[in-house]
Amino acid sequence: MITATQTETSALKADYNLGYVWLISIIAAMGGLLFGWDWVVIGGAKPFFQRYFQLTSEAQIGWANSCALIGCLAGALVAGALSDKFGRKRLLVVAASIFAVTSLGNALAHSFTIFIAWRIFGGVAIGLASNLSPMYIAEIAPAQIRGRLVSINQLTIVIGILLAQYINWFLVRELPPGATDDFIRNSWFGQQGWRWMFGLTAAPSLFFFLGMLLAPESPRWLAKNGKSERARVVLAKIGGEPYANTAMADIESTLVREEVSRVRFSDLLEPRMRKVLVLGVVLAVFQQWCGINVIFNYAEEIFRAAGYDISTVLKNIAWTGSVNLAFTFVALGVVDRAGRRPLMLLGSAGLAVIYLAMGFCYSGGVKGLPMLLLVLAAIGCYAMSLAPVTWVVISEIFPNRIRGAAMAVAVSALWIACFVLTYTFPILNSKLGSAGTFWLYAAICAAGFVFIKVKLPETKGKSLEQIERELVD
Repeated sequence: MITATQTETSALKADYNLGYVWLISIIAAMGGLLFGWDWVVIGGAKPFFQRYFQLTSEAQIGWANSCALIGCLAGALVAGALSDKFGRKRLLVVAASIFAVTSLGNALAHSFTIFIAWRIFGGVAIGLASNLSPMYIAEIAPAQIRGRLVSINQLTIVIGILLAQYINWFLVRELPPGATDDFIRNSWFGQQGWRWMFGLTAAPSLFFFLGMLLAPESPRWLAKNGKSERARVVLAKIGGEPYANTAMADIESTLVREEVSRVRFSDLLEPRMRKVLVLGVVLAVFQQWCGINVIFNYAEEIFRAAGYDISTVLKNIAWTGSVNLAFTFVALGVVDRAGRRPLMLLGSAGLAVIYLAMGFCYSGGVKGLPMLLLVLAAIGCYAMSLAPVTWVVISEIFPNRIRGAAMAVAVSALWIACFVLTYTFPILNSKLGSAGTFWLYAAICAAGFVFIKVKLPETKGKSLEQIERELVD
């Protein structure tokens, strides 16, 4: 137990049981680990299942990479309503179950249609976890360390990405250089290797399932649904009785009792709610349209265009995961000190400059190490800024009463944006070339910089209820 210091922006002072808070935050963030693993595993598996299923057209390849986003959207949409009704914890348990089942389904698929069906269903789990894990952590976290705790979700996403990348590389590390398509399709790599990439996701899914069974329900959801005593017990375990009493009073002051039992999506369009919803949606969309996910999902094409063969591509992908992890730790160290807004501005400006340079390298025929270094710089910039901080901001700016529904809308917008980004990259790359595509992403990042500069307030160190009063009242 340690004593939290009083801040100008939060009236809450308590002896926090930080071991307990970190433990349940890490358990909830396992949803992020599975989100990252399941999302990126396809990047390493693609060269092999693409040949196994004999995918040849750009539309087929784009559909294989983006179809999971249909499930992500569905999961994000239902997460708001179902988590408001049944609680954050139960839906996270359901997400863990879906992760386990669908990873095995993809591993055993023997037709492209069945493979696509399991990918879409697996996307439902990603949609649920991407919505609920950061929201759950934000609702149990003390204000002074909320940014760091919610950023754990991004850290576990990155760890999941890195695990998937290294496992992918390990499984195919002995693939002969210059292997032909026929050799790959008929070898162990093309027949079984990619199945192990998908199937191993079931192992962490089991740990997530068991952990969430032992975790408490969100105290803010309990209070919102008339279970004040249960909420007080959870808050007392987090920060002691004085903290629980103060936090409960703060939470209940923001809940309109005649309205909390049923939240309609139309409530989000009330004039005082609309501006904060627009802020959350634009930030969620920008996190995807900044373009970084094409590097994860189309790493093969990007690195091959830079002159690398398939074996070196998979090694480079593992390097991208390592840089992603290292710079996520940077974000964890500074998000509650530097603040959300400066990091978001740094990320958008940095990516715009890096994409401009990548475009010039592609147009000038520069290949090899310079391109690898620029890709790693883009990932590092994103990992310490837009990747974790966007999740922090959208998990804390929405009012208690509508948080579930508003998060559902924002995360649904994120997945729609991700679908558009992922599906259109092969088309843009074909029409505009690699240089033109990354110059387009640079322009989007510049526009995002302007929006953040004008619209995003600072939220560090404030309780969720204080943020609500400042943004909505």
